[in-house]
Amino acid sequence: MRTKNIMDLVKKGRGLVLLLCAMAALWVPVRARAASGASVDKAYYDSFRAVFDASYYYNAYPDLQEAIGYDEEALFEHYMEYGVFEGRSGDGAFYLCAYMNRYEDLLAAFGADYGAYCRHYVECGRQEGRSALPEGEDDFLGSYTTYYDTTESRAINVQKAAERIDGVVLQPGETFSFNKTVLPRTRANGYVMGPVFSGGREVQGIGGGICQVSSNLYVAMVLAGIPATEHYHHSLPVDYVPRGLDATISGNSKDLKFVNPYSCAIVIRSSAQNGTLVVSLETCEDL
Repeated sequence: MRTKNIMDLVKKGRGLVLLLCAMAALWVPVRARAASGASVDKAYYDSFRAVFDASYYYNAYPDLQEAIGYDEEALFEHYMEYGVFEGRSGDGAFYLCAYMNRYEDLLAAFGADYGAYCRHYVECGRQEGRSALPEGEDDFLGSYTTYYDTTESRAINVQKAAERIDGVVLQPGETFSFNKTVLPRTRANGYVMGPVFSGGREVQGIGGGICQVSSNLYVAMVLAGIPATEHYHHSLPVDYVPRGLDATISGNSKDLKFVNPYSCAIVIRSSAQNGTLVVSLETCEDL
């Protein structure tokens, strides 16, 4: 594996720093060099210090050398405020978003408590043989998969909403609105009756089921370290995402919104086929 090879080279001597810098760039997803808006509670900083080496961080990311210089505390502050959500690693072995995306059990346990993932990795994840290295394409940010019953009428609404957010491109600083994108839930827009929550109970309403798509998207946002600028939970529990990671949509009063925090465009990929719903966020630097 490339990262292991890099770490072996580092251990052999500082004379290989230039090689480290060149190869580390292969691992870093195309991310903004600016804050995403997501944050780690300071109570977890000691856990992140356990996976941070100032020499590695300085040498692996040349852009920091001119901007910060070799100041160990300043480098750590950058890592905590920006780096962990830009896809950077503090030691070449722990990438926060990669660890979050790999393990469904951790997502269910920790949700958007970002520091808890690092504490888990430091205290038991490494010993369990869990990996915190990236996998897949470098433009990948976050993705989540759920399932739905194709024989139920709500399946039509799931598929319609998924179709409408698929391929949406957001330029840096641009705002995404789920409500605006999926259009009003009317028969004219292709929606049918399905179960919705109202007044603390389940009733039938046009467009029932679209919240599974918005919830999938919200989980993908959490995994990518992208905070919502508008987000609401359901009045009752749902069974398709972990508790606390749902995102309800209601008329024009409740929406799911976020701003693209990166310096490159991002694209939403969404597919609902044969009972499987997948929503992903990816970078698309060339747009």
